[in-house]
This record gives sequence, structure tokens and C-alpha cells, in this order.
Amino acid sequence: MQKKEKSIQMLSVQPDTKPKGCAGCNRKIKDRYLLKALDKYWHEDCLKCACCDCRLGEVGSTLYTKANLILCRRDYLRLFGVTGNCAACSKLIPAFEMVMRAKDNVYHLDCFACQLCNQRFCVGDKFFLKNNMILCQTDYEEGLMKEGYAPQVR
Repeated sequence: MQKKEKSIQMLSVQPDTKPKGCAGCNRKIKDRYLLKALDKYWHEDCLKCACCDCRLGEVGSTLYTKANLILCRRDYLRLFGVTGNCAACSKLIPAFEMVMRAKDNVYHLDCFACQLCNQRFCVGDKFFLKNNMILCQTDYEEGLMKEGYAPQVR
């Protein structure tokens, strides 16, 4: 299977070389800089995402190709990326969205909260995964007390 991610190089044009043709507009590149991608040369303004029109040389050093489209990472993932469902709300999680993970479960950032008291977690907060539910420390310990044993404090 062919790798879909391709690199973009910015090169400075040497004044003593013959101008190269742009793969986007077919005009000669007379600018100070040009981009090299997909084994072709481009004006900085001509190498753009087919969906959102962003200039790929500005977005980063990679582009993605599929179905004869040249795309930025976000649009490639939006169109062709693998999506999944949130373990808390069961709604679809788009491939480009940031997520939280706990073991095999994936969550929207907004859904990553205690499933009993809805307390949101901050960076560094302890959380527990019990019977596939995310719990804060208080609810986890209360559940252990009801089950007849206290958690070990270390």
C-alpha cells in the first residue's frame, strides 16, 4: 500500500538556474522561493489543499494524497480517517478531533468526566475505570466501601 503522507520542501531559487515550471499553474517560477512536493515544483501560492484552500507550505511540511486530491492533514483525516464512537455518549468522534483514552475506551474531551457525579478532570487528577465507567476518586472509593472493602492508601 502506498504511503499517503508526502513531504514538502521549501527551496531557494538559485539566480543562475533556468526557472522551473509550476505544477499548479504551469507558469515559470520566478519567485525567490519555491516548493518541491510529489517530485514537482510549485509556487508557494499554488500548492493548496483541494478542500480548504490553505497553503500547504505554510501549514507544515507534509501533505496527503488520495483519489487524485492534494490535502492538508485535517481534511485528509476528515475525508478518509477512521472514526470511532465515544465510550460515554456513544456519538461519533471525527478522526481529526482530540480525544482522551482510558485502556481501550476513547472519549470526546467534553465527555471525559466522572460518569456518576459529572466532575470534569483536570490535568493530573486521578480517575478510575471500573466496569467500563470513568469514576472520580471519591465515587470510586465510595463504591469500594459499599462492596465491603476499603481501598489501600499508599
